[in-house]
Amino acid sequence: MPEPTTRRQMLSQSLTAAAAGTLLSQSATAAAAEPAPREPFGYCFNTSTIRGQKLSLVEELEIAARAGFKGVEPWVAELDEYTKTGGSLADLRKRIADLGLSVASVIGFSPWVVNDDTKRAAGLEDAKRVMDITAQIGGKRIAAPASGIGDEDRPDLPTMANRYRALLDVGQQAGVVPMLELWGFSPLLSKLSEVSYVAIGADHPDACILADSYHLYKGGTPYENLRLLNGAAMFVFHINDYPGEPPRDEITDAHRVFPGDGVAPLDLLFRTLRDIGFRGMLSLEVFNREYWNQDALYIARAGFEKTREAVLKALS
Repeated sequence: MPEPTTRRQMLSQSLTAAAAGTLLSQSATAAAAEPAPREPFGYCFNTSTIRGQKLSLVEELEIAARAGFKGVEPWVAELDEYTKTGGSLADLRKRIADLGLSVASVIGFSPWVVNDDTKRAAGLEDAKRVMDITAQIGGKRIAAPASGIGDEDRPDLPTMANRYRALLDVGQQAGVVPMLELWGFSPLLSKLSEVSYVAIGADHPDACILADSYHLYKGGTPYENLRLLNGAAMFVFHINDYPGEPPRDEITDAHRVFPGDGVAPLDLLFRTLRDIGFRGMLSLEVFNREYWNQDALYIARAGFEKTREAVLKALS
């Protein structure tokens, strides 16, 4: 039988454990105190920003690279047009890599969450197709908004969580993650609280959120609420700014402007994203028709510079 532990041994073990705990605590505190990089985010170009110039997808990619971006977000309609006119997705993947770009995500609108069983099944099949295209060009994520939802078609949040889980299961098989996207104008999933409920309620390891500075404002979610999220579980954040007029209930996508050219509290936004551990891509996404009437490279460069300038100003 082992000898009984003496009081002195117990005291010694307690002191050793306490010292180890102190060291662990100090190490954790020191790690938490390490300053984040001055530019902790990547910069990505959503091709909608120069949609009005009617360029080919390859031209848009070349412009994104020349402007300084390291990531790109094409739309599935552009990819469909590219293949329809004889383009090879394998060649496009190589072209993207040769330009020094990565595919942050692909923008699609598969109706995966609608109530109609037939439409929802077709939506999952379309999502599978978009995921396959995304994987072929080197992407690992797609946007997943509540596309197709109308005022008369309102599943409750637990039902939406189950349907998001089904979409995530499709993505797991394809090797592509659908990011639950917040749309500020949508009847559902217009608020961060709703999107967070559905993402958590899906109870899936790949669940994640795609938020947007304009859509947070449009849906009435203060930027401060982002502090409740784990930034390490977010991979893309759509960035833009908005003017003071028209008011929130009248503002539209077309009013978006470059970061720093509007009234959004971007200093607060970028500091919050940094502090919650977000280290993904800030993807510039605007639909401003005035920008569409200007030279595409000029617009892309201006967007890159203004985005980076806004980040540096906030985090300096």
